[in-house]
Amino acid sequence: MTSWLLGVLQVDNESLPEVDTSRISDFSDTEKRKVISSALPYVITAVSTLITALSISILALWLLDEDGVIFGGPPPTLVAWQDDYERMTGLDEIPSDLDGTGVAICVVDSGINPSHPGMRGVTIAGWFDAVNGESLPYDDQGHGTAMAGIISSREGIGGISKGADLFIAKGIDKSGVGTDEGIAQSVEWCVDQGADIISLSLGGDQGPGLIGITLDVLESAVEDALDQGVFVVAAAGNDGADDDGDVASPGSVSDVICVGGVNRNGDVWSGSSRGDNNGRIWPNPILPRQDPDKKPEVIAPASEVPVLLSNSGSWYGYSSGTSAATAWVSGVIALAIQGEPDLARYGDRTKIEEMKDRIADSSIKNEGQTSHDDRFGYGILHAPGLVLYQPTTKVSSESLSGALLDYAPTRTTSVAPDSSTKADLKPRAPASRITAIQELNASTRL
Repeated sequence: MTSWLLGVLQVDNESLPEVDTSRISDFSDTEKRKVISSALPYVITAVSTLITALSISILALWLLDEDGVIFGGPPPTLVAWQDDYERMTGLDEIPSDLDGTGVAICVVDSGINPSHPGMRGVTIAGWFDAVNGESLPYDDQGHGTAMAGIISSREGIGGISKGADLFIAKGIDKSGVGTDEGIAQSVEWCVDQGADIISLSLGGDQGPGLIGITLDVLESAVEDALDQGVFVVAAAGNDGADDDGDVASPGSVSDVICVGGVNRNGDVWSGSSRGDNNGRIWPNPILPRQDPDKKPEVIAPASEVPVLLSNSGSWYGYSSGTSAATAWVSGVIALAIQGEPDLARYGDRTKIEEMKDRIADSSIKNEGQTSHDDRFGYGILHAPGLVLYQPTTKVSSESLSGALLDYAPTRTTSVAPDSSTKADLKPRAPASRITAIQELNASTRL
């Protein structure tokens, strides 16, 4: 049996009437030319119709893409960079059945674009808007969508803990800033929703206070969340190139897990903020910080991290900054909690300190590093060490350091993806009492 495949139309010769071909050889050359000439218009018509149909199909796909339907996913370069970071942090070694299911993560940021193709299938468990009071989720700045995608995206890139319950609190406006009061309200709302983890990819100057006592409304809200056993993960800040002497607030709060940045070569990202762990008198007196609360506690992917873009010319790009590193760590902590449910929100700070001990013990230290470093933290986030940790068998730093010996970032094209994101954590002026986040600016680089 022979079949002809024309597009999706399949014709079976056995169903066609038989044709007597015995007399075809009796045709003269002139008669054959007449037959070909008579068929030519039909052939031309068929080809023209096919070309027209293909053209219409291509135009339709383009129009659909403009209306929010994406075809093809993120560029290969971004996929390669995502793979680099997953190998570096050991995320690719985590069992597939760990996806954050049963864990509640609350992202305080600029909102979320639920119609982004990368967020298909993602359910937003709760929404709060401290900026404009809108009842439906949106993102008029783009940063929140990028951070939420690292945690929960189910298509394209990201999605470290895609099974977790995702709560979104908008505390940042379209210009990339938010008031202390608005962000504090967002943190309090997250606590009220039962969040296990609050992810704060934002920061600014530390608030006024005395040793151990803060007069800052945002830091007070964070302290209250910690008292209830909520894991608070916050960005160290992006002033590494012109360091002001300490990590950003609220990452500076003792039991907050403060996250610095690493690049794809395993080095501290150049913009990652340095922690002041020796204590100081001015400004805002603090005692010397002790293990496991030295800042930053851990460094995670922060240079050219693949993210979902919103309000841009493309759906996918990359972000450089400790904001991305913060979301990455929040996602991995969710995996740890799912694997050991007794780590979940506990009602006091007991489990928070236990998690911070894990971070200090399991993170991959720099070559020659034996203790905390003001920029490298306790080391690079190591997902297996954190998620599959055994309390009675601490992983030695020597064995973890060996994990980087065989690691080499994938060599990809030097041409950046079509849409990229560049960001700087803007320090807040004490007089303005605002907290700034990384500003994502879509740009085309050739």
